[in-house]
Amino acid sequence: MTIEGADATPREPGAGRQRTILGLGSRRRSRTGGLRRVPWLLAVPAVVAVVALRYASTILGGIYSFTDWNGLGLYPHWVGFRNFSTIFHDAATRSALWHTLQLAGMFVVIVNLTGLGLALGLRRTLKTRNLLRAIFFLPVVLSELATAYIWQFIFQYDGPLNTFLGWVGLDSWKKAWVADPTWALYTILFVLVWQLSGLTMVIYLAGLQSIPEELEDAAAVDGATRWLRFRRITLPLLAPAITISVTLTLIFGLRVFDQVIALTGGGPVFNTETLATQVYKQTFVYTHFGYGAAVAVVLTVLVATATLIQTTLLRAREMRL
Repeated sequence: MTIEGADATPREPGAGRQRTILGLGSRRRSRTGGLRRVPWLLAVPAVVAVVALRYASTILGGIYSFTDWNGLGLYPHWVGFRNFSTIFHDAATRSALWHTLQLAGMFVVIVNLTGLGLALGLRRTLKTRNLLRAIFFLPVVLSELATAYIWQFIFQYDGPLNTFLGWVGLDSWKKAWVADPTWALYTILFVLVWQLSGLTMVIYLAGLQSIPEELEDAAAVDGATRWLRFRRITLPLLAPAITISVTLTLIFGLRVFDQVIALTGGGPVFNTETLATQVYKQTFVYTHFGYGAAVAVVLTVLVATATLIQTTLLRAREMRL
């Protein structure tokens, strides 16, 4: 018997419940989609701060490099390229540029050779290698300025270094290291190498661990000497690590500041001035904000150009190997 108006189609058990669940599920998905937008909103203040403090300030610095702003006036005068022309005619800034290139060149070579030597020595077989790795890496995590002041005390004429030289009978070697125009730049170089050799060591250790030991073992069985294995197998396979390490150390060497300020302050007689210290002194000591901004632009262009050229050459070498 049937009833008029009633749906004669039999319903599946639980159909209404399924539609209800599906409806709830769609609403939950919409709510989840809304929640997914929240993390992007939370990131907005950080993005605004980064843009304002880094990119906007960099652009403003570039603009001020074409003015004679002294840090006080609200309306600096536009001077065009006069600041950049002064940089290459000023003896102090030219010597700072030369010292920057000289220090960076020596630092890149010495710190990479030192780090590579440490990595090869602590690669394997040595029982205390993990402890020694930690000891050599420790200077990297220390404050650059604090350690530079400690070394400044060590290098003083009546400091521990000259005292030790007197104990071992090398009184003729005593010097006022940071006050000697001949040796002041090398004291900065020594502190830089001491502090960052651990970083290059870690980079080269990572590269060495990616080299299969079977390659060297097979070469040793074939009679290849240790030097030949290093030159023909290890060194070519270390090319990516060399590119990373050399690029990072070049950037560190070109923008060195803390060690110079703490050890010598740019002296004696401007013999250790670098572009980074010139930026600081021209801007905050002499209040030549426009000229200091121009020196900063030159330093930025120098770092970017040198890094780009070096990376391109090293990448090309990797492709040939």
